[in-house]
Amino acid sequence: MTINEIQDAIIEEFEDFDDWMDRYQLLIDLGSEQEPLAEQYKTPQNLIDGCQSRVWLQADLVDGKVRFQAESDALIVKGIVALLIRVLDNQTPQDIMAADLYFIERIGLREHLSPTRSNGLLAMLKQMKMYALAFSTK
Repeated sequence: MTINEIQDAIIEEFEDFDDWMDRYQLLIDLGSEQEPLAEQYKTPQNLIDGCQSRVWLQADLVDGKVRFQAESDALIVKGIVALLIRVLDNQTPQDIMAADLYFIERIGLREHLSPTRSNGLLAMLKQMKMYALAFSTK
């Protein structure tokens, strides 16, 4: 699936819920379903700067596509990073760098996050794009 097809699917899922408490619960559920990050990747260099919660992000280039794994110690943040991974995982570095992540606005995520969580979302996204940039030069 393309990045935009995945984003459109996420938008549809969130449209099923009118109440933001239900949407937060969906985020928590998405985070809970995510595979735990292996302890070997919970290193200081994998911690994302700019997040109030602790978020570790591991990226590897496999067969020309970026594979992301992450974990957070906060439930909602874990759900946010799970969404970002769902959209950007297993895509080429070029597609990740060119991606316009419109789903964040369309599901109302940015406007319903606290300023610190919003900054964390931007920090996670920036780090994912930095990995893609680094991999694109290899």
